[in-house]
Amino acid sequence: MTKPGRDPGLDTLLDLHGQILFVDEAGHWVKFIAVRTEVTPQRPHGLSYSLTLHAPDGERLIGFDNVHPVRERRGPGSQRRRESDHRHRRLSIGPSDYRGAATLLEDFWNDVDAVLKERGSVP
Repeated sequence: MTKPGRDPGLDTLLDLHGQILFVDEAGHWVKFIAVRTEVTPQRPHGLSYSLTLHAPDGERLIGFDNVHPVRERRGPGSQRRRESDHRHRRLSIGPSDYRGAATLLEDFWNDVDAVLKERGSVP
């Protein structure tokens, strides 16, 4: 039974910590880092995480994380925002709202599927 207010997908995410999984025959792979932290304004969910998809040569194609500050915009006038949840897709970075571990995993796998389709790796 799940305690009230407990994130039901958190155990699944934490169990993936340190896992590297190959996701297709071409050699694309995913890596999961997920550890509990103190609850802070930057990590109000008490979690530090990094979920990444890599090309066979190791290039990071997508990443979901909250472990570093994010630039608000590019160029000489750019500023860094506080650390927060965000997504990387190649060279672009965008904000991401953390709505729970299960949703984080679902969003990540949806993006993985989309990128693999773009790369012709899955039908």
